[in-house]
Amino acid sequence: MPAARPQSPPFPNRAYAWFVVAVLIVAALVAYVDRQVVAIVVDPMKEDLGVGDAQIGWLYGVFAVFYAIAALPIAWLADRKSRRLIIAAGIFFWSLMTMACGLTRSYWNILLARIGVGVGEATLTPATTSLVGDCFPREQVPLALSVFQTGPIMGSGMAFIIGGYVLGLVQEAEPLALPYFGELRPWQQTFVYVGAPGLLLAFVFLVIREPVRRGASESPGGAGSVGALVAFYRQHARTLTLHHFGNLSLVLAGYAFVFWTVSFFVRVYGYDAAEASQVFGWIFLVAGPLGPIAVAVLARRLSDRGRADANVLAGMIGGVAAVVIILLVQAAPSAFWAFVLYAPAMMAINSPFGIAAGALPVIAPPNLRAQVAAVYLFVLSIGMMVGPPITGAFNEFVFPEQEGVRYSLVTVTAIFGVIGIVLLQFARRPYAASLEEANRRDD
Repeated sequence: MPAARPQSPPFPNRAYAWFVVAVLIVAALVAYVDRQVVAIVVDPMKEDLGVGDAQIGWLYGVFAVFYAIAALPIAWLADRKSRRLIIAAGIFFWSLMTMACGLTRSYWNILLARIGVGVGEATLTPATTSLVGDCFPREQVPLALSVFQTGPIMGSGMAFIIGGYVLGLVQEAEPLALPYFGELRPWQQTFVYVGAPGLLLAFVFLVIREPVRRGASESPGGAGSVGALVAFYRQHARTLTLHHFGNLSLVLAGYAFVFWTVSFFVRVYGYDAAEASQVFGWIFLVAGPLGPIAVAVLARRLSDRGRADANVLAGMIGGVAAVVIILLVQAAPSAFWAFVLYAPAMMAINSPFGIAAGALPVIAPPNLRAQVAAVYLFVLSIGMMVGPPITGAFNEFVFPEQEGVRYSLVTVTAIFGVIGIVLLQFARRPYAASLEEANRRDD
């Protein structure tokens, strides 16, 4: 007589599970404030440091490189050790490194501090994917992760609101002089003030309870090994390659668009950086979270109608909308109409990535979820890394005139946005096959 299958432990109370997601959203919000604040102070940093657009772009690029590299070993830990403690340590470290960006006036020291921000923030996505996967039944994980993705989006909006407000405030204030560090310019003070709150948030995660880890008992071999991860990627090579690189292309276009937004309004329409940052931030904060939720709901409805490719198809539809609206923004006849178009642009540009992350845990074995998320993050970070500096290079060398940033964004969006859409179109059928196989595995 075959041995009975071990009984799965119960999931956490539904209200508590969503409370955990809410706290993770706050962490993601703080992460993206610290990540994006560099985009607000581009012009004063350039003037003070004596560098060009491409070098400023690499302050985001180097963040992305180490964000991606660090995620892989951190994910290995997240599949084995306490995820709440990993996240708490990461928040504390990246917040400290954000403050460090403001305590120096050397480009290379800021570059090193941005590496530290990337390493710290690399803790969040892999540990969150594993944590959420153990808080919800498998069919609810895509929605939970899509809701979690509102945190990064709101964080990006808050970065521009808070950063713009702080920059405007410190520009009017007396210079801040600190022992050893000397006098801090307004852009330096901005880094210090936005980094400080994260030091307190880190301690909140010490009161979160670890959910029961399901992978060790429900998956062969316990905690996922590197060999198991490689075998999974070989088995689902078409699905994962097309999914990862399709979303990489969309991320590249999206991060370029967001990073250069404030400079776009400053250079094309003559806005003050602090003012442009706050207006854009409010648009981002209000409109941005609607996209991932709308696409997650669309995916759920498509799935209920029997479409096994729903998670990829819904993300691809969001990508099409993003490319079209970004191109329309660059053709806006005035700043007013550009800001009007930014509302649907922010909805669309953020819409594919919640469901893109949520599509992976439902096909991956429980003991590999964090590591699959880290590999995906590694690939996605290539787009984060090269999007801003590629656009900056176009600004400097191809379209060097004052309004050149708009033509750079048209070029980057037209090339990489379309590539992303095409790759996701080809990912639909293999993803459906991978999902059906996962359903058979878990029956």
